[in-house]
Amino acid sequence: MRILGITIPEEKRIDIGLTVIYGIGRSRATSILKEAKIDPSLRPKSISVESENKIRSIIESLTLEGDLKREVAANVKRLKDIKAYRGIRHQRGLPVRGQRTKTNSRTRRGNVRKTMGTGRKIVEKT
Repeated sequence: MRILGITIPEEKRIDIGLTVIYGIGRSRATSILKEAKIDPSLRPKSISVESENKIRSIIESLTLEGDLKREVAANVKRLKDIKAYRGIRHQRGLPVRGQRTKTNSRTRRGNVRKTMGTGRKIVEKT
């Protein structure tokens, strides 16, 4: 089963398989299946062609994949351009949503801080 050029895994449940598409999470996948009147516990290989087309038509009406990525990137660029606080945090590679940075935020900053030494310079012998 392919939707928007992305292959949905055949062995996973359809509600989990739809989350492969960027912009569809668990809750959105269940709401799509509810709208299409399809059982979420089914596997993609056992779904009929008409059900597959229902899912495809619902998904194509949403903003997903490349368009969504472009939209998010444009929003971040706008924040950077107007020099908003959140935009500056994006530029510096720091947490944007008010998290603490003294500890944690390793994934956002990278493990930049090293352990402290004694503060003394090593005197070379001559």
